[in-house]
Amino acid sequence: MTQDAGFAQSFLESVGFIELTVPDMIMIMIAFALIWLAVIKKYEPFLLLPLAFGMMVANMPLSNLSAYDEGGLLYFLYQGIAMGIYPPMIFLCIGAMTDFGPLMASPKSAFIGLGGQLGILMAFAGAIFLGGALSGVVPGFPGFTLQEAASIAIIGSSDGPTAIFITDRLASELLPVIAIAAYSYMSLVPLIQPPIMRVLTTPKERVIVMPPPKAISRQTKIIFPIAMTVGILLIVPAAGPLMSMLMLGNLIRESGATDRVARMLQGDLLYFLTLLIGFSVGATATAERVLNFRTVFVILLGLFAFSMGTVGGVLVAKLLCKLTNGQINPLIGNAGVSAMPMAARVSQKVGQEFNPSNHLLMHAMAPIVSSTIGSALLAGIFIALLG
Repeated sequence: MTQDAGFAQSFLESVGFIELTVPDMIMIMIAFALIWLAVIKKYEPFLLLPLAFGMMVANMPLSNLSAYDEGGLLYFLYQGIAMGIYPPMIFLCIGAMTDFGPLMASPKSAFIGLGGQLGILMAFAGAIFLGGALSGVVPGFPGFTLQEAASIAIIGSSDGPTAIFITDRLASELLPVIAIAAYSYMSLVPLIQPPIMRVLTTPKERVIVMPPPKAISRQTKIIFPIAMTVGILLIVPAAGPLMSMLMLGNLIRESGATDRVARMLQGDLLYFLTLLIGFSVGATATAERVLNFRTVFVILLGLFAFSMGTVGGVLVAKLLCKLTNGQINPLIGNAGVSAMPMAARVSQKVGQEFNPSNHLLMHAMAPIVSSTIGSALLAGIFIALLG
């Protein structure tokens, strides 16, 4: 009888339900909500679905499935982020999908991408100010360090891999919240950006017709990624892991000598890496790391950063419109953030609402590409100065 009682006690101690806490249940319910958004609403399902599933299993008691349970499955998968492997590999795939032709055809569009970095800079300053103002007012809120402020600010780039890359190096404790915020705002681009675009542009500006971008020679497209890699590595070496892989992917695409590799990067490898990143990041979202005041502030600052990035891009596009005597439609300014290709689709959709004969998709790709480069450079600068 005593032996049976011992077996029963051992069994009960191994049942996760007994150890389930209220914070665990809250996180599991959040994971269910994210799964619903991914499956039913189709919000970034390729990443949001594995991320939500990782969050769910990480908060199951005794499962040993969080990214911090040494020796567990998710611990080893997470090393791809901790060692800086997955984000640069994603950039390799993005490079293989990206046509730098629109940017080379209209170099002035790069200024729109630079304007989109306004959100990063303002959120960086806002996080420092907010942390200082509220650290003595909100119980248990110590404010934000410079490293944490930089990581939060990168949400404004709307570039998930860059946000993960810098956060893991500067403020790894904020990784789950920042990753969820970055990809959530990316998926909400069609909801957040159009109202800002309409408020900041005039009816006359919205109907401007932009001519098709001029053709760029194959030789120029091959030289471009090589020249960019050399220049960036000499100026901002800390951005090398992201930028070198981005440019390598593009060189593979434009060379025409490795079509099968390019197709693999654009398809299966990209989706597989997205799965690994989502599952691994989700496994860091344990209750003790997410359910606190800092999470609320990170989410709000991320929304501020993303919104101001859109504002900065549109304002620079308006300025270029005036300087070029109406050759640029300011509606492509929303593509000053790096949400590729969603922001370009929003430019196209909103533009055709006001002028059905206008086609802004390819024009919007130029600032998106420059923003991707710009946010990666800013991340490199933050890492060099604060890492």
